[in-house]
Amino acid sequence: MAVKKGIVLMNLGSPDSTEVKDVRRYLNEFLMDGKVIDYPYVFRKLLVSGIIVPFRAPKSAEAYKTIWTKEGSPLIVFTKQLQSALQQKVTGPVEIAMRYGNPSPNMAFDNLMRLEPGIEEVIAVPLYPHYAMSSYETAVEYAKECYGKKKYPFKLTFIKPFYNEKDYINAMAENIASFLQQEYDHILFSYHGVPGRHIRKSDITGSHCLATADCCEVNSKAHAYCYRHQCFETTKLITKALNIPTGKFSISFQSRLGKGWLEPFTDIRLEEMPKEGIRKLLIICPAFVSDCLETLEEIAIRGKETFLQAGGEEYTMIPCLNVHPLWVSTLAGWVKEYAEGDQHMVLT
Repeated sequence: MAVKKGIVLMNLGSPDSTEVKDVRRYLNEFLMDGKVIDYPYVFRKLLVSGIIVPFRAPKSAEAYKTIWTKEGSPLIVFTKQLQSALQQKVTGPVEIAMRYGNPSPNMAFDNLMRLEPGIEEVIAVPLYPHYAMSSYETAVEYAKECYGKKKYPFKLTFIKPFYNEKDYINAMAENIASFLQQEYDHILFSYHGVPGRHIRKSDITGSHCLATADCCEVNSKAHAYCYRHQCFETTKLITKALNIPTGKFSISFQSRLGKGWLEPFTDIRLEEMPKEGIRKLLIICPAFVSDCLETLEEIAIRGKETFLQAGGEEYTMIPCLNVHPLWVSTLAGWVKEYAEGDQHMVLT
């Protein structure tokens, strides 16, 4: 008899509304995560509650208002659409869960037990292509914590980061391909930034990451947990699949908070590029599979303003995968492969 399985798509999360109180609640939960701001609790509490959130919540609320839809937060809307599209391709029930905000993993787990009485296994899919403390790792650890506290009777399994998986790369390449038909000078791969100390903390060798300028190009066990290396690898594989020549693309990192974050910074590069003769720019954010505040407001709105004010002429943001048919088929394929006994996509 086939094992009764369910699927949970895990994403970052979003405030419940654009009201300052809801944004404040969301930011407190997000920034108080010790894997996001990895300072001792008391100092983190003072920093987040006393400085960052009081100043940032009203500004973030205004930013969310510029992208909010009548259905709600774009990230939640796109994740629900992905849930619906995937459900049409798989047999077990599909639910969604957010690392911060609603719906929580417990809500997803409870719904799966209601929809599939006697469920024996839940396959969780963290929607983060790359491994990072502040994204994939915290999502997995939080789901495990929720799972353990309620002592659910089913087995919980996680799909591993997929930054270099062939089907993911093919979906990304197809998503980008049509935009390459237009005239452009350059394509910028803008990844979400992380502090360098996060890269070092995730280094299982304790000595490889960021030790040399070319560390990401030197083979190491550390690469399995190195966000920076994985971003470079994704870019290399996508540009190879699309035959984008060297010199026609580059990498940057966005959303920095303070000093010591991965460079070059996206906002700085957007100011510099027109002076370098790059007037027609394509930009994509491969760290995200669902469009959200960081893509729709930071890159599509503010990034465009920065680039055009610096002398740029054309600026096109390529959307995230969202519900691209090939991406939906890729997810369905991974779930099916695992159900049939192929373990290669499973976190071990």
